[in-house]
Amino acid sequence: MKARFLMAILVLLGLALAQTQVRISGWGGTDIAIVNGLLKEVVQPKLDREGIRVVYEPIEGDYTQWLFNALSAGTAPDLFYVDIFWSESLFATGRVEPLDAYFSRQEVAEFLPNLIQAFTYKGKLYGIPKDFNTLALQFNRDLFDEAGVRYPHQQDTWETFEAKLKEVQSKLKDVAGLCVVADFARFGAFAFATGWKPFDEKGRTVLDQNFRRAFEWYTGLPKRGAARFAQDLGEGWTGGCFGGEKAATALEGAWIAGFLRDKAPNMRYGTTFLPLDPVSKKRGNFVYTVSWSMNAASKNKQAAAKVLKALTSPEAQQWVLERGLAIPSRRALANNPYFQRPGKEPELNRIVFQGSTAQGGNVYPFKFQAFGGDWMRPINDALLAVMTGQKTVDQALRDAQAALDRLTGGR
Repeated sequence: MKARFLMAILVLLGLALAQTQVRISGWGGTDIAIVNGLLKEVVQPKLDREGIRVVYEPIEGDYTQWLFNALSAGTAPDLFYVDIFWSESLFATGRVEPLDAYFSRQEVAEFLPNLIQAFTYKGKLYGIPKDFNTLALQFNRDLFDEAGVRYPHQQDTWETFEAKLKEVQSKLKDVAGLCVVADFARFGAFAFATGWKPFDEKGRTVLDQNFRRAFEWYTGLPKRGAARFAQDLGEGWTGGCFGGEKAATALEGAWIAGFLRDKAPNMRYGTTFLPLDPVSKKRGNFVYTVSWSMNAASKNKQAAAKVLKALTSPEAQQWVLERGLAIPSRRALANNPYFQRPGKEPELNRIVFQGSTAQGGNVYPFKFQAFGGDWMRPINDALLAVMTGQKTVDQALRDAQAALDRLTGGR
């Protein structure tokens, strides 16, 4: 009996020693419960058969700085999140492993092509998108009903959408049609709708007449009685105004669902696409996405690749989708039954998913070469200066163009 017990211990010990550990990291906060649940219920059971144990190390605080430091120090995990916003500056360091040797073309083709392109740098694939978001238009059904105004819909242009906002704001004196923010992360979608692109063929930024048309429309909404500046309502984002019923509409992604679940659980809201530019007849949008990427210095690359595949498998993405946590990056999930369920959250997620497709119009990833936030700063400064009355449109755009010329090269 004692011998059999000892043998069992040795077998278990042998299995434990045979396991390959793969360390993974992402940011902390609410992600911790999500990733732990995903690992426990979907990922780890699959990897147990491979003799792979996933060790999850969430990071609180400044994740970006931590990752760059850890990669430089040689202490970074085998797999980690990479936000599209700063992806190119990280890929340029050579510390991220290209994934082309680990994924076949067929495997890569199963993901949405624009997301794959977002993590492709100088012809090599450096990340598999774990999920993504786009912008959509949320509207408070009760406030529109109270004002007697027709709900926003996908055929709305900037002009018809603005007319609805003005009518709501004029009838409900304490409610803004929309609260606007001085942030390219929201305004940029309207600039894209005109056909304007952040960089020309020489890599320079030109704030042309199309950009100016969108800029004048967006910054003029408060003056024309269709919107109020978010800071004047004591808020920093359109979702905050919307959740507090200070505004009848919001321009946010699927991340607003969790906020509204807590802040305004009984709110009857609907979701539709961003309005169309009345000139181009197009709409614009951003893709916000995060990848799982591999440490080029990892000693467990083959095992890490198996973990990466499990983390982005159809089963894993279905698990995340059904909990209303994120939008899947796999093409096959576009027709997932979840999106057809009745209810405000499935509708929100469906519109956000479709915002990345042709229905989204001119869609660009939320990244600006290796310039990152430095590129957005002149435009954000211009938006703020005009919205607060510090500068005219002419002066603000002149100053922004000069700053961008210094950054990207003069025309």
